[in-house]
Amino acid sequence: MSIMPCRRLAHLALIATSALVAPPLANARVTQITVTATESPTFEGRSFGAVGAYERISARITGAVDPKDPLNAVIVDIGLAPKNAQGLVTYTADFQIFRPIDRAKGNKRLLLEITNRGRTNAMEQFNDSKSPNDASTSGDAGTGFLMNRGFVLVSTGWDPSVGAGGGKNFRASVPVAKNSDGSSITGPVVEELVIDKNATRDTLPLNYTAASADKSRVTLTVRKNYADTPVVVPADQWEFVDDKLRAIKLTSGAFGAAGSFGATALYEFAYIGKDPQVHGLGLAAIRDLAAFLRDAKADDAGTANPLAGDIQYTYTTCSSQPCRGMNDFVLYGFNEIEHAPGTPARKAIDGVLNWKAGGSGLYINYRFAQPVRTHRQHIARWTPEYQFPFADHTLTDPITEKTGGRLARCEASKTCPKFVQANSSNEYWAKAMSMLQTDSKGNDLASLPDVRYYLLASSPHASGNGPGICAQPRNPMKPNEFLRAMLVTLDDWVSAGKAPPDDRMPRVKDGTLVSVKSQESVGFPKIPGVVYNGVHHTGDLFDFGPDFDRGMISINPPKVVGTPYPVLVPKTDADGNDIAGVRLPDVSVPVATYTGWALRADGLDGCDASGQRISFAKTKADRDAKGDPRLSLQERYADHATYVARVTQAAQELVSQRFLLPEDAAKITAAAQAASVP
Repeated sequence: MSIMPCRRLAHLALIATSALVAPPLANARVTQITVTATESPTFEGRSFGAVGAYERISARITGAVDPKDPLNAVIVDIGLAPKNAQGLVTYTADFQIFRPIDRAKGNKRLLLEITNRGRTNAMEQFNDSKSPNDASTSGDAGTGFLMNRGFVLVSTGWDPSVGAGGGKNFRASVPVAKNSDGSSITGPVVEELVIDKNATRDTLPLNYTAASADKSRVTLTVRKNYADTPVVVPADQWEFVDDKLRAIKLTSGAFGAAGSFGATALYEFAYIGKDPQVHGLGLAAIRDLAAFLRDAKADDAGTANPLAGDIQYTYTTCSSQPCRGMNDFVLYGFNEIEHAPGTPARKAIDGVLNWKAGGSGLYINYRFAQPVRTHRQHIARWTPEYQFPFADHTLTDPITEKTGGRLARCEASKTCPKFVQANSSNEYWAKAMSMLQTDSKGNDLASLPDVRYYLLASSPHASGNGPGICAQPRNPMKPNEFLRAMLVTLDDWVSAGKAPPDDRMPRVKDGTLVSVKSQESVGFPKIPGVVYNGVHHTGDLFDFGPDFDRGMISINPPKVVGTPYPVLVPKTDADGNDIAGVRLPDVSVPVATYTGWALRADGLDGCDASGQRISFAKTKADRDAKGDPRLSLQERYADHATYVARVTQAAQELVSQRFLLPEDAAKITAAAQAASVP
C-alpha cells in the first residue's frame, strides 16, 4: 500500500488507512475499497465560501462482475477471463475524492470525472486551474468554482491501456483473456506511430506482445499524409528492440536515421499479437463505482463507503477520449445497474456532460482493443471508432442494413441519463462529427427529449498559441466559461426538471451545415496567405472481418469498402467564423477569424486537434494593402467604448440564454475593457 508523502505544511493531517472491505451489494459489485491516503485539509487548508475546507481521499476499488449477467455479457471476451471462487471476473481501478470536510455542507452532487488516459482536467475546465493529478496546494483549486458550490469531485481510472505515468496516473487493471485450454489468444493488431514536424522517436512501443519474432508475419509501412500510399519499410531496416517483443526500432535506410523514427510521418506496424486484456471491463468499473458511491451504506465503523449518505445526484464530466467512452457506456447499456430478476432497473448516472465526444465511440470493447487511440483526419483512421450507430437516435442504416442507436438499450430499460452533448468545431473537420446529428444520407435528425446538442462555434479541440506544427497560429479559445454554465444547466435539468436551452447546432435545413466541396460552399473567405483545401475526415466504411459485430477484428488494417457517408461541416460567415452554435463574444464580436480546422505546416493534412486564429487588420489601409476581404478593426468598431459595449451586450445575451454564468460574463467584459481594440 502506497502512502502519499506529506511534503508541504506541518498542519496537514495525513492518515494512511488499511484496506476497508465494503459490504456486498446486489446492485453494485464493488467488493473492496482500499484507501491509500487521506489529506485533511487539502488545498493547504483553503476555505471555500460557506462550504469551508476540503479533504482528499486517494483510493482503489476492487470490483467483480458476473459474466453470466446479460448486462455484463456484452463485454467482449468476458467469458474467457479468469474467474474467482464465486465465478466472478474481477478488476481494480484507482480513484480520488475531493469532498467538504464538513460533509453536511456539500450540495449532494457527485461530479464523477472520467479521466483522459489517466489524467485529470476537471479542475482546469471548471476551476481554471493548472492542477496536476496530485493537486493539493491552494492554487491547485483555481477559482474554487466546484468547491464553492459544494460539489464532491471524484476522478477515476477506467482505461486499462493507461501506463504508470510516474505513479500519478489513474489506472484500471483488468484480466487477460485466454483460450478455454489456457493457451494464449492471438490476433491481428495494428499500431501507429505519429511523427510530427521536427520530432523523432527512438522506438515504436507496442500495446501487445508480438506472438512471434518472425518478420514474415509483420509489416511496417510509412507515409506522410493520410491519402498517400503506404510504403513498406524493408524488413532488414527495422528490428524488435529485444526478445520481449514489445517495441521495434529502425536500424538503417531511407525511412529514418538508424535508431530514430522521423520526421513527419505515419508509421503503421501490423503484427500478430497475443494475450488481449478484457478492456470492456473499464466501462463496468465506471458503472459500479458510480452506483457504489451513491448507494452503498457505511459499515459499523463508518468507513466502507467514504460518501455514504452524501450523494443524491451523480453527473459525469470528461473531455474527448473518455467522452467517447461515455458514448459507448450508454451504447452497451452500462447505465443500468446490475439488479436481481424481477426488480426495477435503476440508473448508475443521472446526467452526462460530454465535451468533444463527436459521433464516435471508443476502441475499447474489442479483442486487442486500444482505447488510447483516437482517429482524426490525419491519424489512426484504421481504428473502429467510426462505426454505425453514429447517432443517439435509433435508425436503420441503408449502407450496412443495420438498425441501432446509442441510446437504444437505455431507452428500452428506461435508464438513460440526461445528456449534454457539447462539441467543438474541430470535431466536424477532424472526426466526422456531423454523423451524430444526421442520418446516413445526410438529413437532419430531430431533437431528443433527454439530450441537448450544442456546438461551441469556431472552437478547436485543443487550444494553443503560435503555429506549433501548424501552418497558421493556433486557435486559443477555451470552453471553460461555457462548460461551467452547462454543468449548472445539467444540474437544474436533473434535480429540478428545468429544461435546458434548445439545441444549438448547424443544420442542413437552414444551410448552416454544408458540404466541403468548395471554399465557396463553406463560406470561408479567401484570406491572403491562408490555404483552404477542404481536407476533412471522410465518411468511410471499413471491413474488419466477418466477426466484427462480436468485437473480433480479423482484418487489420481493415479494408476500405468505400466512402458512402456524407460528412458535413459548419458554414461560416464572411469573417470565416461559424454561423451556427453557441457563439461566445470572441466569435460574435470578433477581432480575428477562429476556425476549428487547421493545416499542417509541412503537409496537406489537417493539423489534428488544432484550429486557427487569423487576426484582422487594424486599419482599412492595412487590409487593402494585403487584399484581405475581412473588415479591419477600425471599420468594425468606431472606438474602444463601442467594442466594449458590444462585448458586454453579447455576454449578457448568453447569460439570459443560460450559456454563460453572470460571473463569467463580468470577466469577459473586464477583459474587453483591458484590451486594445480597435
